[in-house]
Amino acid sequence: MTRLLKSVLALFALALISACAHQPIVVDRGDVAKLAQEIQSLGPEVDPEEAQRAASIAYDYSAKLAQEYDITDPPLVHNAKVNSGIKERGLCYQWAEDIEARLKQENFRTLTMHRAIAEPRNAFVVDHSTAIISKSGDALQDGIVLDPWREAGDLHWALTREDTRYDWQPRLQVLEERRRRRDAKRAPGS
Repeated sequence: MTRLLKSVLALFALALISACAHQPIVVDRGDVAKLAQEIQSLGPEVDPEEAQRAASIAYDYSAKLAQEYDITDPPLVHNAKVNSGIKERGLCYQWAEDIEARLKQENFRTLTMHRAIAEPRNAFVVDHSTAIISKSGDALQDGIVLDPWREAGDLHWALTREDTRYDWQPRLQVLEERRRRRDAKRAPGS
């Protein structure tokens, strides 16, 4: 039996053992206010109304996605279910893609959305994707990570530089580097 299949079966068994009714996420307006304040503090150019709207959408849309994705398990267990075809969506890149798309619909003037990937730090960890919001013109490292996957739909956020669990890099940069490594392996004489 392959290592991946063993991992999937172990995660599935864990899900069966720990199965319980998952309660819908209740958005705490105090948490929304804290995120809005943090977004506002990215710089004096940030429109306070945009900061408030972005924070509200980030929390409310994360809760909505948790329902749409039918999140009933911890993230890695849910990933195993998606990868095995039991669930349709809910991988980290899908959360990031969806929340980024929703926030981009707002056409913020003073805020910018970014996509980021953190490469695994060891062989036991997979890569992770997220969306990051920053002041317009700033790099993702100067922004705030918006990561609903990490806590199964309950929005986790942190300043990018303070999110020491991951080393966030621009998504396109990471994908390009992966393409280069893959091409180098395929090159004749490698």
